[in-house]
Amino acid sequence: MAKLDAFFKLMVDTQASDLHLSAGNPPLLRIHGDLQRVKYKVLEDEELREMLYEIAPEEIIKKFEEQGEVDWGYEIPGLARFRVNYYRQRRGVAAAFRLIPNKIKTVEELGLPPILNRLALLPRGLVLVTGPTGSGKSTTLAAIIDYANRMRYDHIITIEDPIEFVHEPKNCLINQREVGTHTKSFANALRAALREDPDIIMIGEMRDLETISLALEAALTGHLVFATLHTISAAQTVSRIVDAFPPEERDQIRVSLSEALRAVISQTMFKRIDRPGRIVAMEIMIATPAIRNLIRENKIHQIPSMIQMGRKYGMMSLDDCIMEYLNNKWISPEEAFIKAVDKSRFIPFVQNKEILDFTEMPG
Repeated sequence: MAKLDAFFKLMVDTQASDLHLSAGNPPLLRIHGDLQRVKYKVLEDEELREMLYEIAPEEIIKKFEEQGEVDWGYEIPGLARFRVNYYRQRRGVAAAFRLIPNKIKTVEELGLPPILNRLALLPRGLVLVTGPTGSGKSTTLAAIIDYANRMRYDHIITIEDPIEFVHEPKNCLINQREVGTHTKSFANALRAALREDPDIIMIGEMRDLETISLALEAALTGHLVFATLHTISAAQTVSRIVDAFPPEERDQIRVSLSEALRAVISQTMFKRIDRPGRIVAMEIMIATPAIRNLIRENKIHQIPSMIQMGRKYGMMSLDDCIMEYLNNKWISPEEAFIKAVDKSRFIPFVQNKEILDFTEMPG
């Protein structure tokens, strides 16, 4: 057994989401959003490097030594998978491990809105799951893909960096490709996917203009495409995609995006105060004809109000979701204020306003 495996078992036992190992520090676990030190000695650079190299393939070690950082995936059969990043820092080597559970939870088990399952059954189009790092995008996307795997008879291709949740074929054929191992880049894999007879394509992240362009093309040519972005709202997501293109192309891209887009799910994670654990708050935008028209006419600033009026279509604003959690006393008023869009709605709930970020206080 590798020396690090004991820390990975501890992660699972304590329900930690992340493990941080850094030369000059003891190990730290992120449990329900907070970093906690493990009762263990300070790790010296040489010792930690030996531990990290023990579990890494030769090609990963070579890439790390050449580039100073590397992403990859590590699995302990029967326990869990881990998304791994090795990097160098002032005191020596360091690593971050994100726990990827072996079991994929369903939308129902995650407590997410049932409309997410309906998105898995769409015949075509672009569905985006967005949010900051650590907001549970991969978990949400895995639940949607798993539902498609159980309910459809199609070919699903995933393009990830690295592969996170492992999907075993159920009713669907699933081929999971890892950037750097099975393909050179997201764009290369996506271009090739269009010749591999897929029905559903899942893109781990739309990182660059070429990937965004190919994802739109795939959605417009009859495929159902799922992807993630690091944006915090539906309106910001639309703007980010359009602004990725040169100015002279943006009018045409707005038209293409309005035709391709089916939904944007933007989510953020909250620490629960009623019991141990965390909970996801979501904004859900469904691309109704009215929303499509706003995108075509470059009236993106009106999307939030359209979401407010779209409850009958399954839409939900982030602030309404946060307010529901706050009224149920599941989350703290301070965190609700920090992560809300219209912060003025949440100021009356905060007792000690001095602890808030004064730069975000409404006038």
